[in-house]
Amino acid sequence: MQKLTSELRRLYLFGDQPFDPAAPSIDLVNGGMVRALAIDFHKAADEQHWVRLCDVANALQTELGLPAPAVSVDGGSAYRLWLSLEKPVPATQATQFLALLHKAYFEDEAIELGRSRIDLPPGLNGATGLWSTFINPSMGGALAEDLGLEMAPPESPQAAFLESLHSISEEEFAHALATLRHRDDVAPAAPHAKASTSTTPGGLLLKDATLEDIVRHLHAMGIEPTFRHVLKN
Repeated sequence: MQKLTSELRRLYLFGDQPFDPAAPSIDLVNGGMVRALAIDFHKAADEQHWVRLCDVANALQTELGLPAPAVSVDGGSAYRLWLSLEKPVPATQATQFLALLHKAYFEDEAIELGRSRIDLPPGLNGATGLWSTFINPSMGGALAEDLGLEMAPPESPQAAFLESLHSISEEEFAHALATLRHRDDVAPAAPHAKASTSTTPGGLLLKDATLEDIVRHLHAMGIEPTFRHVLKN
């Protein structure tokens, strides 16, 4: 238990924050600051909760440049991604990051913003009688139906899952937040978001875009536009 507790402290707790492995509920906010973020993906048909989690976890790494998050099941209702921050950030900034991430990648999934307390795995879910546990991402789909274990998970593998993970550095978080803010700035306003198959990677709807929209989008991609064609009547 000592090794697992040490890894949980390294990734998700503040300094000497009190923690009892037998009752693993912790405060996510301490003095208005946050150093751990948790995102739930609730059970859905055809294992779409697992598919969605994988899509978001991949985007965090490939598009936002963040280290791999931890993955867990909560003991009955959801998968959960865990993001560890090397240095705590203001709670308002953490909430903005989650809101922008939600809007960018999984807007159709309910999300709890501003959560102040959470249970760290492993722990018994009193409502279902199943155990929450950190899981190996490569095996996560096998738990898509139950989302928990019937017996307490061994502590050594739990610690091993966490041991290989890294916290998000101050620079990495700032870059990811700036990327999400930029993506939100260049996204089309909701009233103009009509269905279309003609889109750019940034989400710009070419069918509805003005000339200014297109130029702004190209500048955001580091492209200086030139206009060689003449519009004909």
